[in-house]
Amino acid sequence: MVLACPALAQTDPTAALREKYTALAEQLQQNQFRQPLVLVSVETQHSLQGDIYAIVAYPFGVVRDGLDSPEHWCEAMILHINTKYCHALTTPSGTTLRVNIGRKTPEELADAVRVEFVYNLATMTPDYIEIKLAAKDGPLGTSNYRILLEAVALPNGKSFVHLTYAYSMNFAGRAAMQMYLGTIGSGKMGFTVIGTDGAGHPDYIGGVRGLVERNTMRYYLAIDAYLGATQSETRLQNWFAATELYPQQLHEMERGEYLEMKRAEVLRQQTLR
Repeated sequence: MVLACPALAQTDPTAALREKYTALAEQLQQNQFRQPLVLVSVETQHSLQGDIYAIVAYPFGVVRDGLDSPEHWCEAMILHINTKYCHALTTPSGTTLRVNIGRKTPEELADAVRVEFVYNLATMTPDYIEIKLAAKDGPLGTSNYRILLEAVALPNGKSFVHLTYAYSMNFAGRAAMQMYLGTIGSGKMGFTVIGTDGAGHPDYIGGVRGLVERNTMRYYLAIDAYLGATQSETRLQNWFAATELYPQQLHEMERGEYLEMKRAEVLRQQTLR
């Protein structure tokens, strides 16, 4: 019998992620998502963070080889409904992902906000990988964007992944989000159950925590759809189908509208450099 060593888990990210996998075993088996997935979120005065832990049905080699390239990240991120364009630029000083983020409708690049993510392949071993994306500034008074993806091999030909999506916001950013949530974003919800309504149905978190949970899930589903297929069209179809499993939170448009918009955006990404 091998006992986990707390000191080792603190210094060894592989051990720490395996320890998290063990701690979440019951939640991964029994949850609201109909798949082995756990989502948690945190809101502070100046920041928001969503974390997803999930078992994916791909060997670790597929996850590692699929995500250890900045170009591959762009192919995954374009599946997200708000991503209008992504281009990886490598210079002697490092690699940057230039990502244009916009509305959930067709949009010219000039009208979308560009966010510059610094790409960092932080750690890669035979059974563990950690990738970090960081952006100083974002849209609507947001800043300090952080996307972290780590994965570890499981013994059954699957992998355990952890995705973090987080950002900071100033007073103007929070006011802009509250305005959005009070108008076109009203009635939108996240995934955390905070109680039940009068009919006994789940009552889900709303507000800015609901917003960060929705986007964390969208990014996770984009990564999963990217890893699960080699053809762009199949990935688009799979991403939309995955979001429709949670229509209360993620439904924004009909399948045909999404596919038409995304086909055009994928073509623009492939041809515009």
